[in-house]
Amino acid sequence: MPLDSTDELHLRRALHLAEEAAALASPNPTVGCVLTQGDRILGEGAHLYDRFDHAEIAALKQATSLGHNVHGATAYVTLEPCAHHGRTPPCSNALIAAGISRCVIATVDPNPLVRGAGIAKLLAAGIAVDIIDPASSIAQQARTLNDAFAFSVQHGRPFVTLKAALSADGYLAPPTSARTAATPYWLTGPAARADVQHLRHSSDAILTGIGTILADNPSLNDRTGLPRRRPLLRVILDPDLRTPPTTTIISTDPAPNNTIVISTGAKRSGETPVFSDAQSVLIFCASGAPADREAALISAGAEIIRLNSNSRVLDLQTILITLASRKILSILVEAGPTLNAAFLSSNLADKLILYTAPTELGPNALPFATGIASPHDLERQLTHISRTTFPHGNTVDTRLTGYLHNPWAGIDS
Repeated sequence: MPLDSTDELHLRRALHLAEEAAALASPNPTVGCVLTQGDRILGEGAHLYDRFDHAEIAALKQATSLGHNVHGATAYVTLEPCAHHGRTPPCSNALIAAGISRCVIATVDPNPLVRGAGIAKLLAAGIAVDIIDPASSIAQQARTLNDAFAFSVQHGRPFVTLKAALSADGYLAPPTSARTAATPYWLTGPAARADVQHLRHSSDAILTGIGTILADNPSLNDRTGLPRRRPLLRVILDPDLRTPPTTTIISTDPAPNNTIVISTGAKRSGETPVFSDAQSVLIFCASGAPADREAALISAGAEIIRLNSNSRVLDLQTILITLASRKILSILVEAGPTLNAAFLSSNLADKLILYTAPTELGPNALPFATGIASPHDLERQLTHISRTTFPHGNTVDTRLTGYLHNPWAGIDS
């Protein structure tokens, strides 16, 4: 369906509401809804997991609280209204009972078990349903917000975004011999680094390897200051438990700067929490890792999971499935050459975000991924590529975004 100016205005408002709910809806999808009569907004809302109400219900409640009658109204939603009983009754039923006359939908539900059911219910009740063109910018933005949900509901594992900052000649950092302190080495400028914080904010977990911990001593936290419903889970892959108990990642807040953690397990009577209320640092190790190191890390506040393997190469698929069992839908990988290569060679990286700075590091610097001659070679494998620039002194940093696996592939077929 092509959009007229009024439809576009209201759908963009619904999309803005959904974007504001980033980090507040997972493990459910992020959704916004606006109810209108002509140009007048009657009610609006977004889904916040801990408040239970889906976006449509939040908008209906707001309209009622303002004394508006929504009979004959149009509902603009960023995702197809649900038609099944989950934690709450179906939103499609509520819209039908409220007497709306039209529903404009940015994208269908990616869940193959329920896709199209909400639309069918609305049509059966005599409500006009318009689904916008999947290629339109609004539909694409609505889908990007829910890439992780779309992928995980179809594939049973988290959606993995591999992020790296690179020099102009495609390297991660100067050679180890040229660095004396275990502190982060910044290639990109403040604007690009601030953008990374928003990537962290919209992720359920951030994952790195022991090499990065020892070389950079990073905090790997969400410093946006924006609210999130559960702490950012920071995951370290450390076969031999070499992580120092005093390392920064363990001793720092996962969401500082007055970030409000709305809940770490809100539930209604009789409902099981959908994720663990464990520590915000989770370390995977091999079965033979020293017990004394484990005890020290647990005492410092980390959680340890031993995998059934004595290999120093931990199985990434097992790790992803374990994280999925904790309702982790999205993982941001910020790691070094070895782990970057492991995700790529295992075909477990789904999205690539590369920030390129104007600096050159030379051929002796650390590569982006072991065994990959140039990260720029990966561009040929990417789809839905976009580029953004950020100011960096008198020049710019460039962000390349592209998909190795499209989480919405096949949904429109």
